[in-house]
Amino acid sequence: MSNPILNLNYESAFGNLGDDYSDLVAAEEFPKTILRWRNDRVLTKLGGDPNAVTDEDWINAWGRFAGREELLAMRYHGYQFGSYNPNLGDGRGFLYGQVRSPDGKLYDLGTKGSGRTPYSRGGDGRLTLKGGVREVLAAEMLERMGVRTSQCLSLIETGEGLWRGDEPSPTRSSVMVRVQESHIRFGTFERLHYFGRRDLVATLLEHTVETYYPHLMGERDRYTRFYAELVGRVAELCAQWMAAGFCHAVLNTDNMAITGESFDYGPFAFIPTFDPKFTAAYFDHGGRYSYMNQPGICRLNLELLQEPLKMAMEKTDLEGAIATYDQQYAFHYRALMMQKLGFPGDWDDAFAREFLRGTLEFLNESQVGYHDFFAQLATEFSPDWRSDASQIFPTVEVLQSGGAEMIGKWRSLYHQALQAFPADSAEQIKQRLKTWNPQTVIVRPVIEEIWAEITEKDDWTGFYGLIDRIRA
Repeated sequence: MSNPILNLNYESAFGNLGDDYSDLVAAEEFPKTILRWRNDRVLTKLGGDPNAVTDEDWINAWGRFAGREELLAMRYHGYQFGSYNPNLGDGRGFLYGQVRSPDGKLYDLGTKGSGRTPYSRGGDGRLTLKGGVREVLAAEMLERMGVRTSQCLSLIETGEGLWRGDEPSPTRSSVMVRVQESHIRFGTFERLHYFGRRDLVATLLEHTVETYYPHLMGERDRYTRFYAELVGRVAELCAQWMAAGFCHAVLNTDNMAITGESFDYGPFAFIPTFDPKFTAAYFDHGGRYSYMNQPGICRLNLELLQEPLKMAMEKTDLEGAIATYDQQYAFHYRALMMQKLGFPGDWDDAFAREFLRGTLEFLNESQVGYHDFFAQLATEFSPDWRSDASQIFPTVEVLQSGGAEMIGKWRSLYHQALQAFPADSAEQIKQRLKTWNPQTVIVRPVIEEIWAEITEKDDWTGFYGLIDRIRA
């Protein structure tokens, strides 16, 4: 075919499961197709050559969806804010295709904003341009911070005016394509349990293990080991969110992937300060999905997944696997936070735990900017801090009453931490600080500033510049 995108190594692993799991759909035709973002990095990962793909090729593939016939709206249910909802499914997107990359991994290409499906529930099936911009930025930021995330491949403005209650309307429209290992959700299994289809649960479970956990194939206890690995992946993912200061905001079971990937960024936010009660979604009135509730919610979602899995697995095996969640989460969170502070992730003794606890207490009590604190720590770190605690982090400001005492106590802890390692480890500490603490983090004011330039002047300079700074 003339369009190189259509010559990627496509497979139909999910489609081959049959029409019990998805529906064939057609993409909408849009008044305009203006390319706003093409992720050549991801195209390369999929086996494409960015130099051989023109912008028109890109638009034809992922704005007009020309040349692909098997577009599948995936079926799923889910627990939303604690209540089971059987009226879900891909309502404004579809599985565009699956591509086997040169490294042997299978990746899903899923759309958002591509039009109505049988699961649109009266909605227009569209995505606002602001929503698309936010998704691109979230994925780029999380990838930079070491989070296992989906990636935005494409964002195309589509020329329609959309009416939304949470944006000044009419607002601009877009269609997005994101890439991740799998769009199979916890809710995909929950739907089959809802209909009592033990046979379909077993088929999907075997497909999941064979496709995404192939190292377990041939093992008699492969289903138990799959769930145990999923528990570990979700525990690690949640620890990554927490260390990154990221609040997903909508951790329903239809937003949890069976590969343990982070995806679907709606009202997300990066915390401005270390506030356990911070809630990103304006509609989360009870704070169910607040920043500090995320580890518990992820565990709960894993427990809810046990209900459909029990149709093909033993209850005791599932309970044994989930029992390790808290320990695994704590291990990963401690390791990630140690690295943000410049120290080895495997440092775990009595003082290391006291040091981390003291750091979190300082961040909570002082309410210094969470991301500014770590970014400045990375910028200002000096080997001289090892010999003189008073020189540690001289520019950090704590404005609350007792600020001098708070920062003094933390400086003493950091000084003791430095003493736990030889003097010649300073360069390694500096490198860890740089690696794990980006200088740019997209807290809400940053995103709003970028969006103001786009909506008022159609100026995308700030958007592209921000991505460059994130990737730096």
